[in-house]
Amino acid sequence: MSIKILLVEDQKLMRIGLKSLFDEYPEMEIIAEAENGKDAIEKTKLQKPEIVLMDIGLPDITGIEATKRILEECRHNVKVIMLTSHISEQEVKESLMAGANGYILKDINTEYLMMIIRTVKEGAMWLDPKVVPFIKDKNSSIIPARQLSRAGFRETHSNLTQREYEVLKLVVEGQTNNEIAKTLTISEHTAKAHVCNIIQKLVVDDRTQAAVKALKEGLV
Repeated sequence: MSIKILLVEDQKLMRIGLKSLFDEYPEMEIIAEAENGKDAIEKTKLQKPEIVLMDIGLPDITGIEATKRILEECRHNVKVIMLTSHISEQEVKESLMAGANGYILKDINTEYLMMIIRTVKEGAMWLDPKVVPFIKDKNSSIIPARQLSRAGFRETHSNLTQREYEVLKLVVEGQTNNEIAKTLTISEHTAKAHVCNIIQKLVVDDRTQAAVKALKEGLV
């Protein structure tokens, strides 16, 4: 079955562009669109999407307020992912306090976006790595500790080396083997070997599943 998605974005051209990203992913279905917050609330109640991709800057009420009302008023199981073009510490905090399950930037890689949608739909929380510093220390009470703690993950997967944790974090961030090699100043062959070891140790089939498992276990 496909994942049913409501797209909330006030700019028509942006909606068209975002919709086009889903054409190659039959397991994802945009069942409705909304161009303002109030419309998003009503369409969520009517169409019952599983995921709402929510812009923050809407012309009537903010995406944050719309998120809060959706999660308070809608009776079915729905999860909201904030999709924004900029980072604001206050907006990140308010989004999470409103109950958002994710906070991502619009310049995200398409394949990575699809992975995040699947992960959030399964019950995980996802934050763009760029916003984690805003909440990791001083605002940790607004999200479950499991999402921030690496300790639990390491207890479960203590057979991963320190370098493999570093590589896994970059896999979660969507980096390719070549990008990982450049970030860690290692050869691409070594990066690929680390990724293969991680996949084997986490007992998953590929790097996407490794990223999903890491997110579920609270590495990011």
